[in-house]
Amino acid sequence: MATSRDPAGKRPLASGTAVVAARVIGYLESARNLTGGAAALGGLVLTFAGFAGAYWPVVVGGLYGAGALIAPPRRPPAPAFEEPSSRLDELRSDLATLRTYLKQVDLPPAATERLEALTGLLDGLLAPGWVSEALADDPESGHVVARAVRRDVPESVDTYLRTRWWTRLAPGARAPEEELERQLSLLHGEAQRLVDGLREAEELRQRSHTRYLEDRGGSGHPGDLGGSGHPGDLGGSAYPEDRGGSAARAETGRPPEP
Repeated sequence: MATSRDPAGKRPLASGTAVVAARVIGYLESARNLTGGAAALGGLVLTFAGFAGAYWPVVVGGLYGAGALIAPPRRPPAPAFEEPSSRLDELRSDLATLRTYLKQVDLPPAATERLEALTGLLDGLLAPGWVSEALADDPESGHVVARAVRRDVPESVDTYLRTRWWTRLAPGARAPEEELERQLSLLHGEAQRLVDGLREAEELRQRSHTRYLEDRGGSGHPGDLGGSGHPGDLGGSAYPEDRGGSAARAETGRPPEP
């Protein structure tokens, strides 16, 4: 069936009418219209009570406009993104899949050793608990780990397997094993720098707490006068009234003069 179009011939008239109808219905259901309608209803009540007089249309219209203005604007709901912890759960599952894949491929011993060291670092970074929480709080660090698990390591291993097959037919300038070991060394260094950065952040936090305790201890507290930490220890003597008495007794052999 043919669809009528507007004079410009760009879009069907039915779609334009639907858009206008949707906008009208949206305004009728909006908070502005409902608040304005409630205020206008109050104006009608005042009119029937005899307070508006002959100017009741102005009163009703003014109250509607005032109600529409003071109504809160429409607030669209915020998008609900997934939590960082859920993304880490998916990343742990991907790392387990990667480990299964690595067990199925034939790699040289040196590359296998480097892969074990690399996946060990990744396992530590993704360990459930406060370690992974620190990773989740740093989007850049999480991106580095996800990139290594989902792209870099699989790509390095797959290109090695492909290149090794072609090298058997026509040897190249550099052995594919050397290239793979170089790639894994770079990936391990990147992961190690990430671990070092997280460790340094915790060390900085620890040192900050130490400085806080030192500053708090240096402010002084009641009873901490001689630095010994025991109340009443003035100058290191357990008996404050015995000042010089023991020395005089040792020199003269008799009690000191009162």
